Amino acid sequence: MQSTAYFREDVMLKRSYIRVEWVELALSSPAHKEVQAHDGRIRHLVWIEDLQRYLRVVTLEDGVTVHNAFPDRRFKP
Repeated sequence: MQSTAYFREDVMLKRSYIRVEWVELALSSPAHKEVQAHDGRIRHLVWIEDLQRYLRVVTLEDGVTVHNAFPDRRFKP
């Protein structure tokens, strides 16, 4: 899995409960996917039963390089 330094050095340290397999699931089988208008980054959302929330994984414009991941409290399918 490709990722930015921000994701590896900041996100995964602050949110150590996030599992790599969840991120990979969001990329391979998202329940919802959308492009952010302001910067072209792509949001991938997947339901995570353990969290009882959707996990939002944000990739760079290439759709592969992971930049951020967090439980999304506002997403409604």
